[in-house]
Amino acid sequence: MKPPVFDYVSPATLEEAIQALSAPDDGDVKVLAGGQSLVPLLNLRLSQPGLIVDINGLDELTGITEEAGYLTVGALVRQREAELSDVVRTACPLLHEAIPLIGHTAIRNRGTVGGSIAHADPAAELPTVAACLDAELVARGPGGERTIPAADFFTGFFTTALAEDEILTAVRVRSAGPATGAAYEEVARRHGDFAMAGVAAQVRLDGDTVAEARIAISGVDLAPVRATKAEAALAGRTVDDSILDEAADAAVADLSPSSDLHGSAAYRKHVAGVLIRKAVAAAAARAREAR
Repeated sequence: MKPPVFDYVSPATLEEAIQALSAPDDGDVKVLAGGQSLVPLLNLRLSQPGLIVDINGLDELTGITEEAGYLTVGALVRQREAELSDVVRTACPLLHEAIPLIGHTAIRNRGTVGGSIAHADPAAELPTVAACLDAELVARGPGGERTIPAADFFTGFFTTALAEDEILTAVRVRSAGPATGAAYEEVARRHGDFAMAGVAAQVRLDGDTVAEARIAISGVDLAPVRATKAEAALAGRTVDDSILDEAADAAVADLSPSSDLHGSAAYRKHVAGVLIRKAVAAAAARAREAR
């Protein structure tokens, strides 16, 4: 199919982009970054905006930096660039682990880090990583810049706390410290397909015990789910099979995923528990190697 008719602007600056979003318009306005989600939606007529604001030319939204204990990734950084970045590999191993699971290389060459997070697909990897790490999402609008915690950013199915006239400009996470390991596990019908369920885990050790655990689950609700009960079950304990079972049981007890043609609710809940065991075990093993 062909996309619907729409107006198109390609602003030269971020301020021009925000002005375009703020201008009165008869129809919906969409921001075009990598286009790996928006373009298929346009072609299927599932999205019919009156105006598309193409921000691909905004170099000010690119760049990967680490400073003062925080990794900052510009919203327009291509997923493939982040995947190959040594700074990302060191400062945010969870992001490094998750990105190769996104689609295929051709998709990651165009897809952007900020675009995936702003799209807020509950099955996607990057929103789950953001939720797991308590990422700070930096947005700019007519009223200036504000920072939105990941816990407040994802508000529902494909919806976020971004205002209609705001643009996500950067993603910021605390750099991983010593003795920290991360893993991302998911189940999909084929590599590159959207996952039926996925788990992001990051573990920091103090000796042989867990000083901090972070876990988030995708594909089981309208937005990524932070598994706080599982994190509490792991804190201060040594990771072994019994503790992994306890953490997984705690995490899935309150889950109420939906059924669809890809899998039943019971299947997704079971898979989430299995993936928590695998992801936490792998993250803890990598944390031991990093000591």
